Amino acid sequence: MAVKIRLTRIGKKKEPSYRVVVADARMPRDGRFVEEIGFYNPLTDPATVKIDAEKAKQWIKNGAQPTETVRALLKKSGVIE
Repeated sequence: MAVKIRLTRIGKKKEPSYRVVVADARMPRDGRFVEEIGFYNPLTDPATVKIDAEKAKQWIKNGAQPTETVRALLKKSGVIE
């Protein structure tokens, strides 16, 4: 099973916020996921990023691949280098 760490959109129209989730790559963007590991709100100044570093590191160690956007958020929050 290919596992991805990616964003799933929540929030109202024109007011996006996102959850950082671990999901099967075959599932739709806002579909079923395995575990929620964080939150991202781009509308605040500066953008709010809260990610559980231990869970993220464990999933990456187990083979989960972060998307490009999530990889940037993980670098910003200091989880990966």
